[in-house]
Amino acid sequence: MGAGELETAVRRSDAEAVAALLEAGADPETRTDDGLPVLCLAVAAYDAAVARALVEGGADPDRGLPDGTTALVRAIDGGSPAVTKAVLGREPRLSLPAARRAYLLALARERYERGAEAVLRDRAGGTGSVRERRVEDDEYDRVTQLTLGDVTVRAGHGAILTDLEWAFRVLTPVEELVARAVARRDRDHVDRSSARWVLGERRSKETWSAVTAYRHSPDPEHRHFVLDVLICYQLTQSSARNSYEKETADLLVAWAAEGEGDPSVLAEVLRVLSEVEHREAEAVGLRHAGHPDPRVRAQVPGLLLSWDDTRPTLGRAARAALLELAGDDHGRVRAVTGGALAAAHDGSPECMDAVVALLRDPVAEVRARTAEAAAEGTDGTTAVADALVALLDEDDLGTRLDAAYGLLRRNDPRTGEAIDRVGSHTRPGFEHDHRLAALWRWEWDHKDRADHQEPQHHPDHQGPQDHRGHEDHQGREA
Repeated sequence: MGAGELETAVRRSDAEAVAALLEAGADPETRTDDGLPVLCLAVAAYDAAVARALVEGGADPDRGLPDGTTALVRAIDGGSPAVTKAVLGREPRLSLPAARRAYLLALARERYERGAEAVLRDRAGGTGSVRERRVEDDEYDRVTQLTLGDVTVRAGHGAILTDLEWAFRVLTPVEELVARAVARRDRDHVDRSSARWVLGERRSKETWSAVTAYRHSPDPEHRHFVLDVLICYQLTQSSARNSYEKETADLLVAWAAEGEGDPSVLAEVLRVLSEVEHREAEAVGLRHAGHPDPRVRAQVPGLLLSWDDTRPTLGRAARAALLELAGDDHGRVRAVTGGALAAAHDGSPECMDAVVALLRDPVAEVRARTAEAAAEGTDGTTAVADALVALLDEDDLGTRLDAAYGLLRRNDPRTGEAIDRVGSHTRPGFEHDHRLAALWRWEWDHKDRADHQEPQHHPDHQGPQDHRGHEDHQGREA
């Protein structure tokens, strides 16, 4: 197996080819013409996928290099958390001796405290202007990338420090992790997401109490971060670990009752509350239905729906509040309300009129959100079906698909026409879409009947029928 093949695959960023070559016997310590291992090429290119393939294939991430560094040191220096984790490999606490772990932690902390620009200027040896841009560090996180001349550094050293501490089982004080998370005032920054993830993994009562105490902080960024961690707890809860589900619900209800003064924080409190179960959720929603900020009002519908088995229902007070919100002057509020009303349509003339009006709303988002729920809803009235027909010419493909799918589920005689107008073939980004699968199945079934000279019967509106069994099967085939 030629070393040149492996280097070529690394340079063209082909992680699959790298893995295949290593499995076939290529040397993971293959050197380039400058004497450096190919792992250093991947590190310099910020190619986490290739770096991971090389390390998993046997490359030593901490082998000494002529300049005294290692590939792992270079990854930390480069400031990419994704690349550093890839180079670090699995179980680094076992593969790296204690002294080496301490050195790497000290290096990451020094780089973080000095800042990425200072690190960049040291490496570039220049005093010119630094170019900055936001880049994706992995599929979930973004980071600032700084360039001076032909040298580049990413400003993810805070996340690298956090990740190393967790990998080496160092329990960093909660206040330090919170400080790192909010330092950049950027809710999408990788430093924040790393701190959130680590705190979400630490399930002790002490950590829970220390994190949630920040909801009383005067800094709204601290309060936002508490909600970030609470969401992480819910997403990663396990029956074998503390999920704090009840504690979270109780805390959110109390938080909303205390009069959170920042509308953006309050809106997030209500949003997270809608993701958990609490007997007071509807009451909290009703209290905030008239809030002056539309961001808060937009979270109310999610708190007003109750669930009967798998179907959403509405109490009398909740129904009245949603009908009021259906006429809100803010499009986002009407959009969310339309989704709730269409999902929990109780067959009353008032609900039907509101849903039809929202399906005909001048704002595209309102029509789209309402159509999405109406397509899956149980309403079988002609007025709603007629409003769906009117959406078959929308610019948004998703809205057109919802309209056609809603007609199909209602056994509407215009289903064939709707499919002709929308089409049932797969589109880029919709390869596994359940609506397209259902439209395709409908066409197939009716073509089969026509081939056998069976008359096609289009019953009058009989209410939605459930085609999800076909959708699941066809979605896998699409």
